Amino acid sequence: MNETELDLQLFASGENVMGTEGYVNAATGNTEAYAGGGLSPEMKTFYDKTLITLAGANLVHEQFGQKRPIPQGAGKTVEFRRFSSLPKALTPITEGVTPAGNRLSVSTVTATAEQYGDYIEQTDMLELTAVDNTIVETTKKLADQAGKTIDTIVREVINAGTNVLYSKKKTGGTYTDVESRADIDASCKLTVRDVFRAAAELKAMNAPKIDGAYAAVIHPYVAYDLMQEAGDEWIDITKYTTPENILTGEIGKLAGIRFVESSEAKIFAPDVIADGKRRLTVKTANSTASTSVAIEETLESVESCDIPVYIGGAANRITAITTAGGATTLTMQTATKCSAGAVICGRGAGADGSAVFSTLVLGADAFGVTDVGGGGIEHIVKQKGYGNDPLNQRSSVGWKALGCAEILVDEYIVRIESGSSYSAIAEAN
Repeated sequence: MNETELDLQLFASGENVMGTEGYVNAATGNTEAYAGGGLSPEMKTFYDKTLITLAGANLVHEQFGQKRPIPQGAGKTVEFRRFSSLPKALTPITEGVTPAGNRLSVSTVTATAEQYGDYIEQTDMLELTAVDNTIVETTKKLADQAGKTIDTIVREVINAGTNVLYSKKKTGGTYTDVESRADIDASCKLTVRDVFRAAAELKAMNAPKIDGAYAAVIHPYVAYDLMQEAGDEWIDITKYTTPENILTGEIGKLAGIRFVESSEAKIFAPDVIADGKRRLTVKTANSTASTSVAIEETLESVESCDIPVYIGGAANRITAITTAGGATTLTMQTATKCSAGAVICGRGAGADGSAVFSTLVLGADAFGVTDVGGGGIEHIVKQKGYGNDPLNQRSSVGWKALGCAEILVDEYIVRIESGSSYSAIAEAN
């Protein structure tokens, strides 16, 4: 069958042939624009659903929050409600006398929703020559970006909770208490004992459970360490739930806590020192205390600065960076002794440059979020010719979201900070 015969058969079938810019009228054979111009409603709905579905796969933290829809015509303020527990009724009831009764105490927490978004433009030449469906592929990438953006916004809010446990430092068979994030190194791995302790703290606060269990968000590096240590205590998801009830990213259960794995779980990496570098290496040992330290890396010269760092595990500050003949030397605020190969790192994580990982253990209604599925995210496709485009050369695909997150009950969040086998290389996310 040649192309002409195929076209005639399509027209003869009595069905309109759909196209990206319009449809071929079965009666006339002419290409006609869709009623609204541009994409058909069916195609637009498909792309919208694709973006929301794919973005939702990244909303690991958001799934545990108390959800509120985006307000319509009520400003940018979102209101979350918190119900207080009733006190014990320890006063005996007098026979025949109706007691005074009680009432529910409801408090509200408000948060201001902010708008986020991004877009990608593409040319008419790309649309004409590309082998792939560029709108679909662009939508996939934007969905990934949107989901991770919203998830990170939620993650940063709930990681600001005040209840924190530090995994102990293990040397041989000896455990040493850790008092701060700066003391954590790769030996401070998350243990079964840490998990049970976090569960105990939530139980002591009467934190309600999420579908019969607490939930935890854990990084894959930390999950690796924990599962190795847990052994037979680790319960595989196939043994306690059905496929339709599996949480997004769920990998297993321990101590009555369902674990959800995500590479977006918070990592506290050292702060950037200079030129995007978080860790530097001492090149030449200082056998006597000196403020001049040569390093292996090459940095741009900075005559005067004040950069807080750890050098060999001790707090210090860089006051100048000098590069000459390809060699870089740091001027330290305080004279220091250091060995070749010692690590100089920014503050904010372990003093030896170790990245610190956050494992969040959560009870129900610990925090509130806006409902992405309730109008919080919008997929936007603009056809060629929109805006200042007189030659119909550009189209664009983008997303826009309005959202926020807020801690409702701080006691229902326990953050466990630990190192891992990958602490020396992990970067902030």
